[in-house]
Amino acid sequence: MKKLLLFLSLLLVFTAFKSDKPAYRLYNAKGKMVKYQKMIDAAKDADVVFFGEQHNNPISHWLELQVTKDLYKARDGKIIEGAEMFERDNQLILNEYLKGEITRKNFEDEARLWPNYKTDYRPLVTFAKKHKIPFIATNIPRRYASIVYKHGFAALDTLSQEAKSYIAPLPIPYDPNVKCYKDMMTQMQLMGHNNPNFPKAQAIKDATMAASIAKYAGNGKLFIHYDGAYHSDHYQGILWYLNKYKPGLKIVTISTVEQKNIDTLAKEYDHLADFIVVVPNDMTTTY
Repeated sequence: MKKLLLFLSLLLVFTAFKSDKPAYRLYNAKGKMVKYQKMIDAAKDADVVFFGEQHNNPISHWLELQVTKDLYKARDGKIIEGAEMFERDNQLILNEYLKGEITRKNFEDEARLWPNYKTDYRPLVTFAKKHKIPFIATNIPRRYASIVYKHGFAALDTLSQEAKSYIAPLPIPYDPNVKCYKDMMTQMQLMGHNNPNFPKAQAIKDATMAASIAKYAGNGKLFIHYDGAYHSDHYQGILWYLNKYKPGLKIVTISTVEQKNIDTLAKEYDHLADFIVVVPNDMTTTY
């Protein structure tokens, strides 16, 4: 009788769990469902945490803010924020806003912000401003990435020293056989494009973000970096460069994927990151 009651209780719990409508599930690299606090416990001891988002996914953006708040508490305020969405030549105006030297309107009118900044990234910047947290603009100015796309890495050598200060140190190390760049080139060829500079334009972004992070990481504060998941998935992209520029850092990665069924992690996402946020593929988007 006791066994029957136990079985019925477990069945009731399982049925209730299955009939729930969660906005996301969280998995570790091996595809095991884990609790949110498990991720925070792992991330709080890192030197760098990469949060790989889907740019228009509201769960990504909400969780970025929650993770930032919780790691701020866990590290007694000793964190640094940084993001792909801000280019290095906008660091001055970003600093001026964070320090209260200019208004929010001045900042948002004059910085080259993404169209979804107000809904998706303003909360992260506001949190940094409120708590006096450094916020690092890590990405290369897009005009220089465009030069690489059109003319390759060598074209960067002709830029001024001031321009080069916004880019990772030249010459840029590059391996076309790194999976993320090789896959990108393959996809472009399938679409009828054969420009070998396409993955290089991605690599110059990864290298510059890595160089930006390396300047601050490993100095007693936890660096939280927000980027498109493709920049940090499979421990490649930015991480490939970061391990060259500053080896030995303790890194934790988070990625975001979308699936029809979020109750199990698709095998293709095994080892995508240390933690994988799985969101229903019919989730509303921010744009």
